[in-house]
Amino acid sequence: MSAEFRSADQRATDIFRELPLALAHARRAAAYRDLPDGPLASLPVSRKADLIAAQAAAPPFGGMNPVPMGGYARVFVSPGPIVEGSGFGPDPFRFARALHATGLRAGDLLHNCFAYHFTPAGFMLEGGAHALGCPVFPAGTGNTDQQARAMAALRPVAYSGTPDFLKAILEKADELGLDVSSLRLGHVSGGAYLPALRAFYAARGLTVRQSYASADAGVIAYETEANDGLVVDDGVIVEIVRPGTGDVVPDGEVGEVLVTTLSATTAWPLVRFATGDLSAVLPGQSPCGRTNMRLRGWMGRADQAAKVRGMFVRPEQVAAALRAVPSVARARLIISLDGTRDVMLLRAEATDTTVADALAAALADATKLRGTVEIVPPGSLPNDGRVIEDQRPAP
Repeated sequence: MSAEFRSADQRATDIFRELPLALAHARRAAAYRDLPDGPLASLPVSRKADLIAAQAAAPPFGGMNPVPMGGYARVFVSPGPIVEGSGFGPDPFRFARALHATGLRAGDLLHNCFAYHFTPAGFMLEGGAHALGCPVFPAGTGNTDQQARAMAALRPVAYSGTPDFLKAILEKADELGLDVSSLRLGHVSGGAYLPALRAFYAARGLTVRQSYASADAGVIAYETEANDGLVVDDGVIVEIVRPGTGDVVPDGEVGEVLVTTLSATTAWPLVRFATGDLSAVLPGQSPCGRTNMRLRGWMGRADQAAKVRGMFVRPEQVAAALRAVPSVARARLIISLDGTRDVMLLRAEATDTTVADALAAALADATKLRGTVEIVPPGSLPNDGRVIEDQRPAP
């Protein structure tokens, strides 16, 4: 686990060495074969929508595989549908660090309630537990009665699964009069870990921490004993960009999470892969001593496409309009109704109010729709990552 506590200079040196090797490995996949040279921030963004289309055209992997089918230990089909593959190596989704930060140690039995079918979630946690020397009970999802009885019989130290399912199991155990006091730890993901749930687990003396992960990228960031943001995993590079672009935003500003894997051997390389999630960088180092950057956690979805007068408007189009008027850095497109007619208002931060006409023309060129522009002072738009705000009532 020492990589987590490297100095910033050592991490930068290591990444300088590791990133070119990871990019060279990614270029073995057809999807990244034409990846240009240059700094990471200059490389194109890859998006899930593009991956879905590529896999439909060239099944099963859509060119994302740097190895043939025989190089995969497992192949998954996640919602989308998106096909992912994992290799034969240990802990391919890098969950060991996240589980160790939760408190798991060699010999602790993990009661794993993530699904083992279609999607990789169950195997993600299992791989991390095995890397730590922890046995796993593959409980899967559902069946709270059987889950509670198995927990009472097997006496696991830790749970993994969605944040709310552990509560359901514990309440079922209470109802049945079962002793599940062996449970001390929980590692949750795949849903909102709400304050009320945190309070419920704390009241029962449980340490339950969360990770932010995806089927494509594995672990992206995880909570530690500091309980102060999520520390980015050392196996990836995370960038926070303005939705619809590849432009990195300043620390603290909410934007879309991009992930690049740092492994030169992974069976599923990612380069500036857009997760579709919003987050922001927390300033400073974690009090736990881990030195990688921290995220505020999941803050919503970056896919803010809306249909206006029969045509889709996307953040990428708003970004294109802003690039045409460089003096404008941030903007929010507000969609509302004027009677029964869709209308668009672009609120843009600028000091020069004379750019409104040029921005309106750029918006029309990018979206093929007319909208009005309102210039507002810099810093006045909310810091929530939203580029398109649809204020129309739900149908």
